[in-house]
Amino acid sequence: MTQVILLERIEKLGGIGDEVTVKPGFARNHLLPKGKALRANAANRARFEAEREVIETRNAEEREKAETLSRSVADKQFTVIRSASDAGMLYGSVSSRDIAEVASTKKLKLARQNVLLDGPLKTLGIFPVRIRLHAEVTVGIEINIARTEEEAERQARGENVLAKEEEQIEKVTGTGEFDEDGAVPAEADTPAEGEAEAKTDEA
Repeated sequence: MTQVILLERIEKLGGIGDEVTVKPGFARNHLLPKGKALRANAANRARFEAEREVIETRNAEEREKAETLSRSVADKQFTVIRSASDAGMLYGSVSSRDIAEVASTKKLKLARQNVLLDGPLKTLGIFPVRIRLHAEVTVGIEINIARTEEEAERQARGENVLAKEEEQIEKVTGTGEFDEDGAVPAEADTPAEGEAEAKTDEA
């Protein structure tokens, strides 16, 4: 494990000036080359204390800038049009890169690293997504995934865009039920009234 001094707040690790233990690869590939931390040793501790005021001032300025830029996307809804099955499953998915592209504005250019997403989105619907613009600035947006702009508008109003298709299936089947082979059950053949009477007379 590697001991480092944080130069900015890192979620789940600590704040500016904290000494934390991280995996060597995380320190080597992310924290150190991106200027987010220093190796924890006597020389760097002295360096940090000498530069603490400058580091904290710079962080405050960057945080303020991020807060200002965040207003162009905070609490807004962005539409992504995708092909999908009748059941609402996408033919593909919506990734962090897709979200960064659709949510970028003239004032704010987002990268996939700004999008906090546990995994690709794979169904129609409206999903809350977090956007991080600074270690201390995170805002929420919504991603409206639909097959058409008209469907996106309906979803935004709270409608279930799949409900109409389900109703159509029920109209075709009458009861909405299928037989064991997946076919619409046929009505049982019944003799016409005239045929029934004729058989009765013959008897």
